[in-house]
Amino acid sequence: MKRALSAAIIGVSLLMTQLSTEVSQAAEVKAFVTGAAKRVFTALAPQFEAAGHKVTAEFDLPPSLMKRVDAGEPYDVIILSYDVKPLIDRGLLVPDSRTAFGKVGVGVAVQKGAPKPDFHSAEAFKKSLLDAKLIATSGEGSSGRYVASLLQKMGIADQVTPKIRSGPGGTSAQLVSRGEVDFVVSGLPPLIGTPNIEWLGYLPEEINSWLLFSGGVSAKAKEPAAGRALLNFLTTPAAMAVWKENGLEAP
Repeated sequence: MKRALSAAIIGVSLLMTQLSTEVSQAAEVKAFVTGAAKRVFTALAPQFEAAGHKVTAEFDLPPSLMKRVDAGEPYDVIILSYDVKPLIDRGLLVPDSRTAFGKVGVGVAVQKGAPKPDFHSAEAFKKSLLDAKLIATSGEGSSGRYVASLLQKMGIADQVTPKIRSGPGGTSAQLVSRGEVDFVVSGLPPLIGTPNIEWLGYLPEEINSWLLFSGGVSAKAKEPAAGRALLNFLTTPAAMAVWKENGLEAP
């Protein structure tokens, strides 16, 4: 994985000359970025900056980022672990700036060597949730909120919710890596890079949810052209390879 990731990043550097023609002068782009995309963004942003631009990124869970947006805090670009179309509908983003980076389903992972829960069917997964002592999710992250809604649909929220452990970005990965929970129910990107974790796969389609990672330019962006250039850069073939290396499927 490291070799492929390095090759992808090297490939991105070949596009810097092309990028420099998209914005006539250096600009500073302020980006709000979901914590689930932090690994990708921090790998690629320096390549964008090498063309003469600067990026200031703020990483957090989507609900926290949206509170800042609703409070009127200025930003140029936002990247979330769900479709930004509702933000366009609210007039918060430039309509034609919507950019898709990839999609990710919700799955299960355990500490390496730990017992593997059965989740090959909805009923098997339900039993595994009920039998578990502790479970990790992303909490207020996109996948965590989906898991909460799934528990409601399954009719087991009262029994399972007290067993869920979560926290700031990266907490669920650390919990399962240290063996403090039986398993984690999450998207794959937040788990990549944390040692001692075994990804078991996605939930069955009938109970899964594919989350679209997407972004857009703020309708009040100070640097709209540079913001568009950043989004374009993040969707070049070499950049998309980095997204894939970090757990996203083609959008």
